[in-house]
Amino acid sequence: MSYILQAESIVKQYVGHRALDEVSIAVPQGSIFGLLGPNGAGKTTLIRIINRITAPDSGAVYFDGSKMKANDVYNIGYLPEERGLYRKMRVGEQALYLAQLKGLSVYEARKRLRYWFTKLDIMPWWSKKVEELSKGMAQKVQLAVTVLHEPKLLIFDEPFSGFDPINTEIIKNEILALREKGSTIIFSTHNMASVEELCDSLALINQGHCVLHGALSEVRSSYGSLQYELRYTGDSEKLALAIAPSFTVSERRQESGLQVAIVNATDGADANLLLQNTLKVVKVEYFARLTPSMHDIFIAAVAAGKSSEGH
Repeated sequence: MSYILQAESIVKQYVGHRALDEVSIAVPQGSIFGLLGPNGAGKTTLIRIINRITAPDSGAVYFDGSKMKANDVYNIGYLPEERGLYRKMRVGEQALYLAQLKGLSVYEARKRLRYWFTKLDIMPWWSKKVEELSKGMAQKVQLAVTVLHEPKLLIFDEPFSGFDPINTEIIKNEILALREKGSTIIFSTHNMASVEELCDSLALINQGHCVLHGALSEVRSSYGSLQYELRYTGDSEKLALAIAPSFTVSERRQESGLQVAIVNATDGADANLLLQNTLKVVKVEYFARLTPSMHDIFIAAVAAGKSSEGH
């Protein structure tokens, strides 16, 4: 697997506070990579280091296979959580100015801005002052400017903040389209539903440490609880007796004419044993291992970090 960005053993110390402590991440080429963590975890510090806004005390960042150089930032598009448009400038004038800072000619900038402003439905605001825009409109302008120079790596910090559901869906689709065209995206967010929907892999930073890292499927599998859902017809009491003591029923209900049981493994017993014993006493219509949501994993990983810190 090729990586567009690798951060190795990054340490950043401030007075009385170590923001990053030996943090390493690897972002696969052409993927959407979730950078997660609670407030104050160190995510923003890492993003600032990747953008060369600040430097690490130790460790190294590699971009596109080589140790990162100053001009690599021209191949990065960064949409910060704190937006920064000049409120008194006109939208089009400011967008052209920012595009030229990224190395585009006026002609090329106009052409690309026209495309993105039309796509994001903000062309009618070209001659308005930024202060006349809603928060969502201003974010669309900054999104357009961020992707305009077609960088190899895009970093979006809370890109859906302030958007209504319709515009959130539009931006999600644009992010997916950018990946399809070959862009690599680092996506920093607190919205775990968006992570499940968009991300291919992720890293979770907590208290300056990287506590989870890998493909989304692998992370979810590693946190998979030994819990199963059974849908069946038959005697629930016989089922409970047949699967004991290795399994216990934690929840029971009826749904669409079927018995539904949520079953927990009590001693690490595997699914085959559960299914074998279940089939002896009831007719199984559906059987699946329950996979935890990213929200559950996030909470569990952060709680585990706090617990270890307390000891």
